[in-house]
Amino acid sequence: MSNPPLANLSVNGDRLWQSLMDLAQIGATPKGGVARLALTELDGQARRLFVSWCEAAGLTVEVDAVGNIFARRAGRNPELPPVMLGSHIDTQPTGGKFDGCFGVMAGLEVIRTLDDLGIATEAPIEVVAWTNEEGSRFPPCMMGSGVFAGQFGLAETLAKRDAEGLSVGDELARIGFSGPRAATGHKVGAYFEAHIEQGPVLEDEGQTIGVVIGTLGQKWFDLTLTGQEAHAGPTPMRRRKDALLAASHVVQAVNRIALEAGEYACGTVGCLSVFPDSRNVIPGRVDLTVDLRHWETDALDAMVAHLKAEIARIEAGMGVAADLRPTADFPPLGFHPECVSAVRQAAGRLGFSHRDIVSGAGHDAIFLAEIAPAAMIFVPCEDGISHNEAENAKPADLAAGASVLLHAALARAGLAAREG
Repeated sequence: MSNPPLANLSVNGDRLWQSLMDLAQIGATPKGGVARLALTELDGQARRLFVSWCEAAGLTVEVDAVGNIFARRAGRNPELPPVMLGSHIDTQPTGGKFDGCFGVMAGLEVIRTLDDLGIATEAPIEVVAWTNEEGSRFPPCMMGSGVFAGQFGLAETLAKRDAEGLSVGDELARIGFSGPRAATGHKVGAYFEAHIEQGPVLEDEGQTIGVVIGTLGQKWFDLTLTGQEAHAGPTPMRRRKDALLAASHVVQAVNRIALEAGEYACGTVGCLSVFPDSRNVIPGRVDLTVDLRHWETDALDAMVAHLKAEIARIEAGMGVAADLRPTADFPPLGFHPECVSAVRQAAGRLGFSHRDIVSGAGHDAIFLAEIAPAAMIFVPCEDGISHNEAENAKPADLAAGASVLLHAALARAGLAAREG
């Protein structure tokens, strides 16, 4: 029997789905999700399962000093840097089956498919499972890829502690994934990450593939509003310096600023703490967070300027003092044009509907893009829900995304030979 033409290559969707379902059994929740926080024993179990699958596929597995797992399929030219395919397998406390895990299992499925069809590549291909992308147990997020890309120091990362005082370094050792490979200094030919969208755009528009052209810039702030706590009964309304009332105006302002900033703009107040938190005391202090995002640098800067003007107006009009402190600043990131083109061309070649899209979330690909050509592939998720036990995706869409990943990887790794 002759081999199918390369233009029609696709992965084994049933095998990909089964791998995802098998992995999801580790940390499975009663509501159908997964709770598998980074560096817990459950994470260790999932890592060992992934390693066993990689070894069964004949891959060479290495673990670095921050626990990142690299599974390499050799290329014809070992001098070429590898094309990396990856994501993460740790989850949120109430996470789903597909966030991160799809990217890792799709990478493994690409390898399995190449083996099935006897396809050799010029450059090696590595499947990577990055450590602690979620940051739920050990902040910050994207920890493993951040160390690999030189954005975080190894020593300070290993010293990070969770709420119980346990360190990253000690927990890596406990679960057996404090590896000997150096955490930085490895050349990467290209990096592709397949991921569920974690938003509703693809599903709403009936598109199968999101060609991710970049990620939103993010500016985070902590804000403290200080008023005056006073008795809720005797204090007249007009004499109050209610910090919580002022905070409510900030929340509305953040929402309005994002709505007025156009497509891809987001504004969120995610945390709010009230002092003294008593039912019959007017709040004297409120601490809150502000998260602003946009695809364009100038527009994001304009959102920040608008926020500062609104806070000044609230401060003057409501008798409170405001202290706004920046906590994070990630500029908008455009992925590598050639890698983006490889994804777009693969989707078209395979006949999948697709559109360009910008990621509003952070991913390991952001850090990899700092050191190598990189791009991402999105597939729809049901109702745009993620970081939730109800997270779901269709097997056909996942297979489509993995097939696009296969073609994009071949475009960068180079076809060396084909048996049969």
